[in-house]
Amino acid sequence: MSALSAPHFHNEQAAYDYVEARIWPNGPVCPKCGGVERIGLMGGKSTRIGLYKCYQCRSPFTVKIGTIFEASHVPMRLWLQAIYLIASSKKGFSSNQLHRTLGVTLKTAWFMSHRIREAMRSGDLSPFGAEGGVVEADETYIGREPNTPVTRGGSHKMKVVSLIDRDTGRARSFVVDNVNVKTIGQIVAGNMVREARLVTDEGSWYRRALEHVDAHGTVNHGKGEYVSRFDPAIHTNTVEGFFSIFKRGMKGVYQHCGKRHLHRYMAEFDFRYTERQANGVDDAARADLLLAGIVGKRLTYETAGA
Repeated sequence: MSALSAPHFHNEQAAYDYVEARIWPNGPVCPKCGGVERIGLMGGKSTRIGLYKCYQCRSPFTVKIGTIFEASHVPMRLWLQAIYLIASSKKGFSSNQLHRTLGVTLKTAWFMSHRIREAMRSGDLSPFGAEGGVVEADETYIGREPNTPVTRGGSHKMKVVSLIDRDTGRARSFVVDNVNVKTIGQIVAGNMVREARLVTDEGSWYRRALEHVDAHGTVNHGKGEYVSRFDPAIHTNTVEGFFSIFKRGMKGVYQHCGKRHLHRYMAEFDFRYTERQANGVDDAARADLLLAGIVGKRLTYETAGA
């Protein structure tokens, strides 16, 4: 049976029930006053699906309030289809493809995609490298910086720095204006524990990493060294594998991305990499984890930069 044959992908009432069970596991909660006791499901032929009323503050509400679904006229079942398709596509799912698959306008598909990426943005800020674990760091360059002339090297491209916690399999990426000692130092200090083992290439911007972590191993790619001959644990192959997925998705699926949106695309690739099959998360579980992140992340056309 197809994964998209489940009732919540086709029936609107089932879709609301599915979302409510994950957002309100203990029953409805009023988004205005936080009440949980005097709440009733409203009936009537003209009443829209999933409408509740809080009899403490007299406010009507649905599970969409305070989430990425708020003020959207797209049926909930289509939202759930979009979430599953984007969560299960290793290299991404373009707005054009979403527009054709769901039968919504391209503008709607674009906005849905960005709202879903916003839900993928992790609120977990726990540092990497706990108990002396290995953390790989590397930088990559993609696209083009706004209003920047093309030059040799990567100075005219947008810059991304990523950390991969080898023990937990988590990825965390940052869009930066410059790759230098100061920027790298702030990222390492803010996202790694002191006892972590940092592994990087020979980039000069990592030379002061020992100010922030207890151990720093390097490989010299310029000399053809990809695994240290002294310690086979010293390599950056994991983070480079992450970048290969990211670049194949950005170039092959999305093709173009402006800098003002790049942080959301990075959140998307971080999320799917962290919650991947190798970490015991299948497509359905990944979609449910994404759904758990929809609360408190409402996005409007204005804030999305449309």
